[in-house]
Amino acid sequence: MKFFPLSDTNLEVSSLVLGCMRLKQLSISEAESLIRSAIEQGINFFDHADIYGHGVCEEIFAEALQMNPSIRETMILQSKCGIRSKENYYDLSKEHILRSVDGILKRLQTDYLDILLLHRPDPLVEPDEVAEAFDQLHSQGKVKYFGVSNHTPAQIELLQRSLPHKLIVNQIQLSIAHTPVIDSGVSFNMKVDQSINRDSSIVDYCRLNNITLQAWSPFQHGFFKGPFLGDTTNFPELNQIIDTIAKKYEVTNTAIATAWIERHPANIQVILGTTKPERLLDACKSSGVTLTREEWYQIYKAAGNIVP
Repeated sequence: MKFFPLSDTNLEVSSLVLGCMRLKQLSISEAESLIRSAIEQGINFFDHADIYGHGVCEEIFAEALQMNPSIRETMILQSKCGIRSKENYYDLSKEHILRSVDGILKRLQTDYLDILLLHRPDPLVEPDEVAEAFDQLHSQGKVKYFGVSNHTPAQIELLQRSLPHKLIVNQIQLSIAHTPVIDSGVSFNMKVDQSINRDSSIVDYCRLNNITLQAWSPFQHGFFKGPFLGDTTNFPELNQIIDTIAKKYEVTNTAIATAWIERHPANIQVILGTTKPERLLDACKSSGVTLTREEWYQIYKAAGNIVP
């Protein structure tokens, strides 16, 4: 397992993260097996959100581990808030953030979160309110560090201007088959669809400001349109190239898809949302793979992207 320091913190984090969005699909014993497998592979970072299973996923996680202080100190727990899924709108008000964190802590059976992320940008956000919420959570010892998810550079700047604490994480969608955060920079100033800037150069911004990026849905294409691995109907060339490179390194296609993201110099954490221990183990084998520059670009082009 690869590890690196997380932004401006004292946290040493695994490059792979166990995403807990689908724990609701598992029994307690199955969830325990998955989580234990992750820990055995060296994963020390676990990603939650209050909307995952409407909180049930956090409860399952704590119950599966029989959460206690000694176990809690061995892991880094991150959760997200800000989406009111039942009402279908976003809420980054001070009241909602504080109430959400109390619920998260209760369900995870812990006194504190290592990191709290704002799940989606709220057009009605009042940065000073967020600042008050963060300051209270930090002073009470409920949250150590803060970050965002799916935010643009300008949205981060707007928040950061008011915040007493540095935003250290931005969680974004990224996979071999979903690369808008890379595409426009590669084809800058060309009159092609790929050159349209859909992300406001978020990768460069985060690198310049020492904000750790986390990639969600690393094996999906589009917005939950399904996995691209094994999809030889829509991605025949991509799967052929990945399989060829996987054979060279004696790993599975899952490991190569993971290694492709890890190869980026931004130190991007990869969030694994699988519920299958064997798939988790396959992804963890990426730690023994460092793709060459040529291989990285071969995969990128096979996904349908141009390199001018």
